[in-house]
Amino acid sequence: MPRAGLSSASVVALALDVVDDEGWDALTLAAVATRAGVAVPSLYKHVAGLPALRREVATVCVDELTDRLADARAALVGAPAVLAMARATRDLAREHPGRYQAAQGDWPLDPAADELRARAVRAVELMSAAVGELDVPTERRVDAVRAVRAAVHGFVTLELAGGFGMPQDVDTSFDYLITHLTTGLTAHPAA
Repeated sequence: MPRAGLSSASVVALALDVVDDEGWDALTLAAVATRAGVAVPSLYKHVAGLPALRREVATVCVDELTDRLADARAALVGAPAVLAMARATRDLAREHPGRYQAAQGDWPLDPAADELRARAVRAVELMSAAVGELDVPTERRVDAVRAVRAAVHGFVTLELAGGFGMPQDVDTSFDYLITHLTTGLTAHPAA
């Protein structure tokens, strides 16, 4: 019989707590079981093992990132939309580094993760639409979206690792990066 108060939803919530407190890589059944006050085998009544739990947690994190991107974009168009979505991504990463990492697509290449990957496409589509408004040629759109994602992810990763120790304002540096990147994308020199 399942432990009173424990359900699939509560196990995912406990797993999110692990991710928030200890990071994506720390998500194990043992860590969740400890928080639930049960033995690991008791979790199998609520989740189909660690890969399934990691997919559930990643889905929550992908949906959260996508919602933040959609909210940031709102009625913005082009460069302001790209900047707002980049800021929203960075905000999520600073508030919840583990959730940010979970949303980055390091999922197994098996059919069970297909739905998760399909959900992640929505976030990419939001950024792609904004990049398209920069008048980036269609044949360069994927390159441009990858450039924005790489710039944001690189900055965020360095920031979270404490890589920006100089006294100058990091927010200004981030905005400088994204503003100049979108300016460069708008210029779209022939490839």
